[in-house]
Amino acid sequence: MLTEGTSHARIALDGDLAANITPGADGLNPPHGGTLVDLIVPLERARELKVLSRDWPSWALTPRQLCDLELLLNGGFSPLDGFLSRADYEGVCQDMKLADGTLWPIPVVLDVNEETARRLEVGAMLALRDPEGVMLAALRVADVWRPDLADEAERVYGTSTLEHPGVAHLMRQTNPWYVGGGLEGLQPPVHYDFTQRRLAPGQVRQRLAAMGWSRTVAFQTRNPMHRAHQELTLRAAREVDARLLIHPVVGMTKPGDVDHYTRVRCYEKIVRRYPPDTAMLSLLPLAMRMAGPREAVLHAIIRKNYGCTHLIVGRDHAGPGSDSLGRPFYGPYEAQELLRRHEADVGITMVPFKMMVFVQDERRYVPVDEVADGASTKTLSGTQLREHLAEGTDIPAWFSFPEIVQELQRTYPPCCKRGFTVFFTGLPSSGKSTLANVLMVKLLEAGGRQVTLLDGDIVRKHLSSELGFSKEHRDINIRRIGFVASEITKNGGIAICAPIAPYDYVRKEVRKMISACGGFVLVHVMTPLDVCEQRDRKGLYAKARLGIVKEFTGISDPYEEPGDAEIRINTTAVPPEKCVRRILAYLEENDYVDLSGSVETVSG
Repeated sequence: MLTEGTSHARIALDGDLAANITPGADGLNPPHGGTLVDLIVPLERARELKVLSRDWPSWALTPRQLCDLELLLNGGFSPLDGFLSRADYEGVCQDMKLADGTLWPIPVVLDVNEETARRLEVGAMLALRDPEGVMLAALRVADVWRPDLADEAERVYGTSTLEHPGVAHLMRQTNPWYVGGGLEGLQPPVHYDFTQRRLAPGQVRQRLAAMGWSRTVAFQTRNPMHRAHQELTLRAAREVDARLLIHPVVGMTKPGDVDHYTRVRCYEKIVRRYPPDTAMLSLLPLAMRMAGPREAVLHAIIRKNYGCTHLIVGRDHAGPGSDSLGRPFYGPYEAQELLRRHEADVGITMVPFKMMVFVQDERRYVPVDEVADGASTKTLSGTQLREHLAEGTDIPAWFSFPEIVQELQRTYPPCCKRGFTVFFTGLPSSGKSTLANVLMVKLLEAGGRQVTLLDGDIVRKHLSSELGFSKEHRDINIRRIGFVASEITKNGGIAICAPIAPYDYVRKEVRKMISACGGFVLVHVMTPLDVCEQRDRKGLYAKARLGIVKEFTGISDPYEEPGDAEIRINTTAVPPEKCVRRILAYLEENDYVDLSGSVETVSG
């Protein structure tokens, strides 16, 4: 039953669940942090829940929900004892407070589809399972409601633009119903990677106590660490007379970030560069929202739960950068300002830092505000680093350590050795399929790599035969193409895609998905509508104008022209081979292919 929800600050717990909120057990709590909420039930209760769950509805957790559940179960999200009730959710969105007045900056909610929501009522139980069907927790339903996602975006992220990755996820990938309630945990999500580094809050507290670290400063990161980061963290630890916990996020980060496997290998190497008994590495399974100031407060609460006394907060902490016009979503030190106002509530001390720059004459890194007038400084942006990796050029020794560079080069070889995708988009009968076929033949003729063609009709037949042509189904079809192309690209092959792909936002999703593992080239086949109609051998345009064929791109369904295409081609009066020569020339100029032995392919 769907209800408007119950207004209450905390979720009432039954005896079995309440018994597991254990202050001071096994050294998990003071002096290293406050009381941890432990939601894992005893083995006997877990067996009972598994039996009872046969009669309950189930929900397969999304990747974000798996991260949230893990931090709820292990106490990383203390004092939360479950997914937020409606009253708590509204308080958090409104003024960063739970209904009982406790500081909490970002909603931690369980979003479900309408089918699941309609099977739930207050007091019912919902089995939460991983993608393989393993039951991880039981949720006692306290509220089921349909939130205003646009309002949530404005309040939590401070913007409604879909260019913000957190807003884009909220508006496009979040299910329409929220379910709040207390949790009984059977087991945390299982990980098989870097298991010795995946320490729960209680385990980190125990290690800090065992090592005698009474003051520990945490460093939050979602990027590889280089020399500037090491200098920043060393300075921060010295400044507050503390040891250092390098605590990188290995859950969900910003689309396009370096994968966590590569990053952790880099962290394991750089931690050896610190003096003995001064730095420790542990991994955080957090799904970042990229919410800037509010997320900085969340990071502080989490690190308090992990037993830290201080948190380093740098420039644009947890921010997604800038929009397409170069306007930053948050001020450079807005996160520091917000956390400063809430330090006492959190119980952790912020260590603010400005951007570090390399002073050439002094051969060292210093904060930008400490650079002497006239001094020559150097920086290397993330974009410039990616360019060095793509081109196979040397990365300056002042920027990073050789072992870190080596790890990045293993994952990101030069463009000529990476897989890539050429993604054609355009109106029906614009010439996409013809160009894609000619490009495939020319690349196979040149040799050196496997080439796969994912033409619109081929995909519809073999991958998406059950889908129609509604907007929702078109999006699903393009995402499937993007997923397959990303796998081909990730494994060093060449994917050529030729769907209509009429909607800009889903094309951008595919670009992000593929760019994370290789090259992506968008080709807009911009043949005019009247020419496409003249070429239509199947008569589909005529049927669309008569209303016989519905949701036809260019007639009853709009086509959104891409503003980010690398190549634009009008095939009206240009033969296919000449059009493809332009594409091949672009690929060679940008080091995706070496066609020096195939002069005929690019000449003329």
